[in-house]
Amino acid sequence: AALSYHEPDIVTILILTSFLLLQNAVNWAFDRLFFCGLIGQIAIGVAWGKPGANWLSVAAQNVIVQIGYLGLILLVFEGGLSTDLKTLKSNLFLSSLVALTGISAPIGLSFLLPSFVNGVAPVQAFAAGAALCSTSLGTTFTILSTSGLAASRLGVVLSSAAMMDDIVGLVMSGIVSSLGTSSDFNAVTVIRPVFVSIAFAVVVPLVCAWVLKPLTRELYNAIRSQNSERRHKWIATENVALVLHAMVLAGLVAAASYAGTSNLFAAYIAGATISWWDGLCKELRMSNPNEEMEPPATGQQSCTQATEDSPQLHVRSNPNISDLTGIAVFEKYYSPALQTILKPFFFASIGFAIPITQMFTGSVIWRGLVYTMLMVLAKLICGLFLISFATPVVPLQALSRRFRNSMSKCWPWPVRNGKAAATSDATMQTAQSTPAQPTSPESRETSSGKQSRVPKPVSLYPAALLGSAMVARGEIGFLISSVAESGGVFGSNEENGSELFLIVTWAILLCTLLGPIVVGLMVKRVRRLQEMERSRNTGKNDPLGIWGI
Repeated sequence: AALSYHEPDIVTILILTSFLLLQNAVNWAFDRLFFCGLIGQIAIGVAWGKPGANWLSVAAQNVIVQIGYLGLILLVFEGGLSTDLKTLKSNLFLSSLVALTGISAPIGLSFLLPSFVNGVAPVQAFAAGAALCSTSLGTTFTILSTSGLAASRLGVVLSSAAMMDDIVGLVMSGIVSSLGTSSDFNAVTVIRPVFVSIAFAVVVPLVCAWVLKPLTRELYNAIRSQNSERRHKWIATENVALVLHAMVLAGLVAAASYAGTSNLFAAYIAGATISWWDGLCKELRMSNPNEEMEPPATGQQSCTQATEDSPQLHVRSNPNISDLTGIAVFEKYYSPALQTILKPFFFASIGFAIPITQMFTGSVIWRGLVYTMLMVLAKLICGLFLISFATPVVPLQALSRRFRNSMSKCWPWPVRNGKAAATSDATMQTAQSTPAQPTSPESRETSSGKQSRVPKPVSLYPAALLGSAMVARGEIGFLISSVAESGGVFGSNEENGSELFLIVTWAILLCTLLGPIVVGLMVKRVRRLQEMERSRNTGKNDPLGIWGI
């Protein structure tokens, strides 16, 4: 049997052409205006798909859904490649607090859904909260790059917390997918994806530390010790790096799928593993003092670079080191297809599943707005960790110190403990042996200034920027809500289930649209304040304080 070839008619060609071109054009326009091009791509999917004009055939929409999922895997894989593990480790505690709040608050507030939506079970409220607990990585990185805050402390905390939220969101997608076969919570259904994900998060780093790291060192030393230019030319190539990266990605994704957890989580781990290996290769190369110093870069070539002792041979046989890193290979081979075809297909497939004609009924609109306000509040809470509360409350140590001093004055000196008495005696002897120094006017002014200092007002811009940037949900939220709807978690395809899905869709759409707009307006305001202070030379502090460094 074989599939016969048929030339497509001109109508089909025009529909597909307009679909692809408008996906990229609308994405560019929405990214420039609102920092959320995915909204435009989803809208094109609604218009061209079954919810709208239905210009695309059902077979074409099914193919776009399947190809679009490959785009989602590559999006998550890119997020793992972009992870700076050292920066993440240095801000791990604060980022973990922000991420934990951004996960628990939406899920907790989602259990208020039964108070204004009829017939919502706890399982359905949990699935809705899981869809709203993620943070759009694409929107976050776009905001940071366009605002110039990517390298700041605020940007590091924001990107790290967003990554953690998405990691948990990917695990949640596996849980929600498993709940689709059950109408109630089941221990095995919920625990299996969680423990498999934890096993992946623990086993993969252990394998990297105890197996891959020693093996890489041995191979590095073996290649350096042997004078084999031909072997080096075969290994240190972009094609070899591309094959190795594809094998790591495909292997971990397949293993996660068969083990029972989210394959998207495995894609993120694959990207982070390659990023870690690039750093290891850079460390090995920089630790060798005999090698010729070149611009610091990471990649597989850094593990196989030193095969010859002659510097001229290095220059002649080796390509650019930075061309073999994980992110460089991704940008050259995967990114063009991802940005122009695969990612638009994924967001369009989300639009295929949105029943747009049912979203504009009165009951759905007001419930969607109420749920949106709850979900915006749930993410704004994350900004509280960046607020320095200048309150008149005295710290506990200062209170205890004042209490000991007052008690020492009230009671006779023999009652005090030996340490305090010895300290006071030593102080008195020092005062007697040291001649009195005249107090200068500058010191008097300084001491009086310290005593009469009034706490300065604390800037709320860092907290507001962090909370607003966490509001945007994006691709993972749409994915989880679509999985919950198709799996029957939100109910059957009747009124209650469809209404809950539409309410969650309203919240995701509005949050994804409002977050970048608010952040963009605040960034413009901060930039204007910074330029104003520089032009006036007032010497005032930066509105972002230490978070803008």
